[in-house]
Amino acid sequence: MNNIELPAEKEPEITSADEISLLVVILDTNPTQKMLRDKQNQLTNIVDSVVAFSNSHLMQKAQNKLAVMACHSKTSQFIYPGAKKPLDVRQVDGQYEAFLLVEKTVKQNLAELLASESSTAVTESLLAGAIAMALCYIARLQRTKPPGSKLNSRILVVSGSGDSASQYMNYMNVFFTAQKLNVVLDVCALDQHLSLLQQCCDITGGMYLKVPQITALLQFLLWVFLPEPPIREKLVLPPPVKVDYRAACFCHRELIDIGFVCSVCLSIFCKFSPICTTCHMVFKIPGPLAVKPKKRKLKL
Repeated sequence: MNNIELPAEKEPEITSADEISLLVVILDTNPTQKMLRDKQNQLTNIVDSVVAFSNSHLMQKAQNKLAVMACHSKTSQFIYPGAKKPLDVRQVDGQYEAFLLVEKTVKQNLAELLASESSTAVTESLLAGAIAMALCYIARLQRTKPPGSKLNSRILVVSGSGDSASQYMNYMNVFFTAQKLNVVLDVCALDQHLSLLQQCCDITGGMYLKVPQITALLQFLLWVFLPEPPIREKLVLPPPVKVDYRAACFCHRELIDIGFVCSVCLSIFCKFSPICTTCHMVFKIPGPLAVKPKKRKLKL
């Protein structure tokens, strides 16, 4: 019998109509941020800019998806889509219903979150936990996506808080998890530079930008963060900043330039300790160097 070669089955090509772009926006709403303490209405302007930017993402393509999270001092939760039943909105002043739904849902859920905050203690924002929740949400949508479609996911962090060295290990875990899931992390700093989040942008291939003026936040969001990562290579964007790759010590949770590393668990310490506080490994303390005795010359 003649050998009949069957043609190899070709994988179906994924067109642009089959690609789904998911954007998860993490908004830092911690009231202890310096810019929010100086101007009480600053949060309202930031929320309006984020809502307009989110609607611009949905307007680019019908298949685009959106999620908005609020990162607070005690908790992080999704404010769009909310956990409750979607609001019944009607067209107002010619505004598209889907855009109006995003605006109403975000502002209503954010108002409820801020009203539930009763503690006045100064605590840092739980940004690492919010990024972890966003990655879980992306992984769930990745499993439930329609067959034959491709999900392109990215996360945008909008924060005015400072660096939090106490969350260093949590940050490193979510950074490399995002890299493994091919999720791009972008960071928009509103008040001061965030060295740890600069590392996340460099690891995942995202953009880092410190906004010079909060009044121009919407312009920078549309210019830098609205285009998809493959399109950014063809645009004129701000040059990348020098990444600060300093690590945080495990003893005082402070960023250090030079430290001691445990050879077993790779924990970092700013001062030498004979016992590793992480894995409890005991190290031998090196003794003083032996001094060779000088040779005496023999007298003839």
